[in-house]
Amino acid sequence: MSFKNHNNINNALDYIPRHVAIIMDGNGRWAKKKGKLRTSGHKAGVRSVSRAVRFAVSHKLEALTLYAFSSENWSRPTQEITALMELFIWALDSEVKTLHQHNVRLSIIGDIRRFNNRIQERIKLAEELTKQNNGLRLNIAANYGGRWDIIQGAKKLAEQVQEGILHPDQITEESLASYLCMQELAPVDLVIRTGGEYRISNFLLWQIAYAEFWFTDILWPDFDEHVFKGALNAFSLRERRYGSVL
Repeated sequence: MSFKNHNNINNALDYIPRHVAIIMDGNGRWAKKKGKLRTSGHKAGVRSVSRAVRFAVSHKLEALTLYAFSSENWSRPTQEITALMELFIWALDSEVKTLHQHNVRLSIIGDIRRFNNRIQERIKLAEELTKQNNGLRLNIAANYGGRWDIIQGAKKLAEQVQEGILHPDQITEESLASYLCMQELAPVDLVIRTGGEYRISNFLLWQIAYAEFWFTDILWPDFDEHVFKGALNAFSLRERRYGSVL
């Protein structure tokens, strides 16, 4: 499969990824460096999300997946979680019309049942408004964990086996993948992590099996189109073998 793109990004890239996933890390440290509350870092992070989405739209990526809130983030202080939830609602309300105008289809991936009814309703409204759009697929991972994703897929296969619809010997990578988040999209080609950490943090464990990784010390609120383009430039120089010998 080729990812060649003849409309190079400023003539700097030979090809671009179809699907980029970003672990947005560093909001709290950004705020601390500036002597501000952590919540101000999260607000600045939302502005970086807008910049990243605009970049993805203008450079015609097929999909962009952002790690907004992991299943492990519930262990944070209650005050911070409350502020994050309010910020999530605000972002959905304020940005979804703009996304719709730019033909972006929004999906929230993760177990949203833990969110309150107010947030769940906002999610449904945002997804419903944009579901017919065929431009960028924007996936926001909220209360998401890669292990949860695989387990919920395995449970669905187990139900089919229990009902006699499926025999265990018929279980394949493809059958499991069909029950995971984003199964209808291209696999993730590039994972970007900001903030200077070098971990996957339970993010898209199945979907990033053959992804390239790009790490930066830049904190998420400082992530802009120049940094994004740098990541795509680095990706364009990678030799992707998918386990084979060229």
